[in-house]
Amino acid sequence: MFDKLKSGFKGLVTKVTTTELKAENLRPVLSDFKMTLAENDVAFPVADKVCDELEKRLHGVQVKRLEDRKKIVEDNLRQVLLEVMLTDKKIDILGMAEEKRQKKEPLVLLFVGINGTGKTTSIAKVAQFFKDKKYSVVFAGSDTYRAGSIEQLEEHAKRLNLRIIKHQYGADPAAVAYDAISHAKAHGTSVVLIDTAGRMQTNHNLMNELAKIKRIVTPDLTILTVDSLAGNDAVQQAEEFHKAVGIDATILTKVDADVKGGAALSVTYVTQKPILFIGVGQSYKDLEVFNPEKFVNMILR
Repeated sequence: MFDKLKSGFKGLVTKVTTTELKAENLRPVLSDFKMTLAENDVAFPVADKVCDELEKRLHGVQVKRLEDRKKIVEDNLRQVLLEVMLTDKKIDILGMAEEKRQKKEPLVLLFVGINGTGKTTSIAKVAQFFKDKKYSVVFAGSDTYRAGSIEQLEEHAKRLNLRIIKHQYGADPAAVAYDAISHAKAHGTSVVLIDTAGRMQTNHNLMNELAKIKRIVTPDLTILTVDSLAGNDAVQQAEEFHKAVGIDATILTKVDADVKGGAALSVTYVTQKPILFIGVGQSYKDLEVFNPEKFVNMILR
C-alpha cells in the first residue's frame, strides 16, 4: 500500500539529511521532491504546501550530528503532513448515532459519488460497521436512474439481512429517501443509508437532483466516495462535489490496491473535510476508520 509514496519520502529524508539546512541548498532538493509528489498523484497545491512548509521549518536549523539531523527532518515532515491531513472538524460517527438514538431519531447518511468508485459497496460496508456496533440499519434505494442499481443494493440488503426502501426506476429519488426516513422513525431504526445515482461532477442536472435530495431530507452527513486509484481525478471530483452539494466527509475506496497514495494526502486538504473510512478489501468487514496519524506514520516508516 502506497509503496511509491513511501519510497519518495524515504529518498527525500536521505537527501535533506546530507544537505546543509539553508534555503538555497534545500530548494533544488525540494523542487525535485515536488515532482515526485506530483507523479504520485499528490495535487499541486498540496505538493507546494508540503515543500514550502518544509523549507520554512528546516532553513537555518543548527544540527551537530547526522543522526540528529535525520530525526529533525523526519519530525518536521511528519508535522507538515499532519497539518495537510487534519481538518478543524472531527467526526465521531458512532457518537452521532448514539446521540440520535437517545432522541429516538435515525442518523441519516447521504452517499454521493460517480459510478465506479465503489459507492454502493461502501454503503454495504458502512451498514456492516453499524450492525457490528449493534445499530439497526435501513437502506434507501435512491439511485432510480442506473439500471441494476436497486437490485445491487437489494442483494447487499439480503446478504446483510437488512430492509431496503425502494420505488420504481425513474421515481423521484428524494421521495425514496424521505420514505426510508419515515420508515426508520416508525420502526425505531437507528441508521438510514441513502444510495444516490453515480454522476459525473460535470452533469449539472444530476448535481441539482442531488442538491434537491439533500434539501428535502437534510441528512446528518453527506459522504462522498472517491476511488483512491483515480489519483488527481479523485481530487477534482471531491472539489466539484463539495462546491455543488457540500460534503461533510469522504470514504476512500480501493486503498489496498493503491501504490501511489496521493489521493489520500490531497482530498482532505482540497475539501478541508475529513476522510471518514478507507476501503481495504472486498469483504463487508474491509472498512477501516481512517486515522491521519496512523496514515502519516505508515508512509514515513
